[in-house]
Order: sequence, then structure tokens, then C-alpha cells
Amino acid sequence: MLSMAIKKKSGGGGGGANWMDTYGDMVTLLLCFFVLLYSMSTISEEKFKAIVQSFNPSSLEATTATSGSEGPLADPSEGIGSDFGLSPPDEIEMEQADIDDLLQQLAQMLKEVVAESGQADNIEVTKGDGYVFVSFNNAVFFLGDSPAITYEGEQVLNAVADALNRAAKAVDELRIMGHTAQASPDRANNVDNDRRLSSNRATNVAIYLQKRVEISPARIVSVGYGQWRPVDTNATSAGRAHNRRVEMIITGKNLYDELGDALEQYRTIRAGNAPEAAAEEYAE
Repeated sequence: MLSMAIKKKSGGGGGGANWMDTYGDMVTLLLCFFVLLYSMSTISEEKFKAIVQSFNPSSLEATTATSGSEGPLADPSEGIGSDFGLSPPDEIEMEQADIDDLLQQLAQMLKEVVAESGQADNIEVTKGDGYVFVSFNNAVFFLGDSPAITYEGEQVLNAVADALNRAAKAVDELRIMGHTAQASPDRANNVDNDRRLSSNRATNVAIYLQKRVEISPARIVSVGYGQWRPVDTNATSAGRAHNRRVEMIITGKNLYDELGDALEQYRTIRAGNAPEAAAEEYAE
């Protein structure tokens, strides 16, 4: 009888600590859970893929961005004002006062370029509201009916490029326009030669500057107008010389314009809808 009581007593005390096993498992699981939460708070694309595949090894190897301009968690506004996802040097946040100040400085620098080049009779610089307008007489860059830029013209453009780089962050668009003169007062120019010459001259200037300025290429535009936008008479040699020219319109960014900058306006026009809808379209 005594041996049976001792055996029963010793057998009943062995299971009293089983709750410790359960408690230990629960604490371990909680620790793992909080570690997982912490790791997900700073997750990268590679870590996210690893977690998904740990739950579902057969999941597809799809690119999933946790931030940026792609993926299900993308910011729809990111990249819209950055030349279709590019981030050129001119895409930096600025105040409107800073932009206006840089544009004013640009006009002054270009006037100094004119003075130092000795081409004051052939180059005009005008500062307007939100833009700088520069007109170059044909003789500054080109000879005769040639679209090739002369060595002297390259030196002027080098100085212009330096000035543009100092104000590049403020530039919304650099538009370069080529013009010809009507050779005969009573007869229009040959349309093929006229349009090509003005376009090629504007394009060559644009190419030369694009290789040397920090302005996004998407903001550099070249246009050839031929003889159709004269600023003087074609009846005299002096008037024709005035009409043969290359012009630049350097517009500054306007942060208060609801239509956005030049690129956003282009996308809105192309989409044929409101700016918000155009932004959403290019964000997809």
C-alpha cells in the first residue's frame, strides 16, 4: 500500500510544468512576428520577393516596386514632371522668386556675352515677363545659304551655353527659331529650300547647345519658319539682313501655372483632356 501511494505521488507531479512549453512556444512566435513586422517596415524589393516566395514558392518572378514610379505602390505624381521618368539636373525644387531671379541674371549674363563678343550690332537681348528673348543676325552663325555654324558662331554659342548652365534649373523651355529673308520682293522663295535652310540652321544651333548645356533635351525645341515671319522689309538689303536671323526664347518655369510646365502642357494637349487626367495617364 505504501509503495502504491509513493508511486501515485511521484507520477502526479511530472505534468505540472507542461504549460512552460506552451508559454515558451508562444513567446518565440511573438518574437518572430515582431521581427517580421520590423523587417517589413524597411522592406526592399528583394526582401519582399523573398517573403512572398516563402509563402508561395510557385509565385511568378514579377518586378514589384515598393516605391517610385512603377509597381502597385507607385506614387502617381512621381516622374510626371521629369521628362517621362527621367531626372535631369533641372528638376530641382525651387521657389518662384528664385526662378525669376535666375532669369534676370541670365538676361544680364547674355548682355555681357554680347558686349564681350563685339557683336552688339548683330545680337539683341530682351528681358520680358517670365522669358528672355535673344535675336542673332544671320552673320553671327552662318555664311551665305549654308546651315553650317562658323567658328566665330561656335565661340558665341559657347558663351551662351555657359550662361544657360548657370540658370538651367529655372529654364522651362529653350526654343530656337530659324528665319530666312525673301530674296526677291515680288516672288516667294522656293519652299523646299526656304523651309529646309531655316529648319537646318535652328536644328544645328539646338544640337550644338544640347551637347553643352545642362537643360533637359526634352526642353530644347528647334523650329524653322522660313521667310514667313519677317521683322523688316525685304525690299532692301538691310531689311533682308535683318530678316535672316536665328532667335531664342528662353522661358522660365511658372510654379503658379495650373496647366503645369511646358512638358505637362504638351502631355495634356496630346491626351486631349484635363491636366490631372493627363498626369494619371502617364503615371500608369
